[in-house]
Amino acid sequence: MTSIDLKDLTKDYGARRAVDHLTVRVRPGRVTGFLGPNGAGKSTTMRLVLGLDRPTSGSATLGGRPYATLPEPLRHVGALLDPQAAHGSRTGRDHLRVLAAANRIPDRRVDEVLERTGIASVARRRVRTYSLGMRQRLGIAAALLGDPGVVMLDEPSNGLDPEGIVWIRTLLRRLAEEGRTVLVSSHLMNETASFADHLVVLGRGRLLADTPLRDFVHARVRPGVRIRTTDAAALEAALSRHGHRAAPHADGHWTVVGARVDDIGRITSAAGVPLLELAAEEATLEQAYLDLTAAETEFTARPQEV
Repeated sequence: MTSIDLKDLTKDYGARRAVDHLTVRVRPGRVTGFLGPNGAGKSTTMRLVLGLDRPTSGSATLGGRPYATLPEPLRHVGALLDPQAAHGSRTGRDHLRVLAAANRIPDRRVDEVLERTGIASVARRRVRTYSLGMRQRLGIAAALLGDPGVVMLDEPSNGLDPEGIVWIRTLLRRLAEEGRTVLVSSHLMNETASFADHLVVLGRGRLLADTPLRDFVHARVRPGVRIRTTDAAALEAALSRHGHRAAPHADGHWTVVGARVDDIGRITSAAGVPLLELAAEEATLEQAYLDLTAAETEFTARPQEV
């Protein structure tokens, strides 16, 4: 199986270092979410893997080979970096046929990927008439054209409607189940959490995390229990007797960090604490990501005054 291997990968643009000694292996059989703030180096890294930029030092290889040495590269790696890349005057089908001819891929494969991405019905329309979501699907069709072992997608959910977002989640999972190496860059944390098995997180060009998604979240954010009550004193007293502490919030609810909802339910019930709400607060990828990257963001806004 083909992996993406980055070894001490570094890229400088003049005095600015975009990628800083990055060493990562993106493995087959899982969806790897590629995360980081704006300016973290994600797009540059993907361009380096695809031979669109040359590294200052280090290497980026696919199955041990640089992209530039791959014969008929679409058969090895498919990528979507820019949904606007297709020529607007061509039809969607002709765009794919040109790519297929350049990589000795039979025409029947064009029709297969058009069907798989749901745009067969508009395949004979010119690309300039496509919506952003349709262009995204066309770009994904191009990435799948050569039936590659590696698929790299940059913000694939961008412009998709709700049905399209569900479709892309299913597609990514299926590609991984087929044994492919799937790398997906995204700014949408909840969306990434819905499809990714593993995370690679960058900050200012450096590697911040390379870990399973579940481990990443649980290492940084503790789940808790959300409570609303009409008797705060009774709640605090009951929880304190069992070694728990409730933190109040401005909107009137309380949070018990590191607790299970069934345990807190038994404690409050036995103590006769009146409850208006009792619910689990799950740790989220967004919380964990913001905790990790708070000091790595290139552009930040001042908190708004109330």
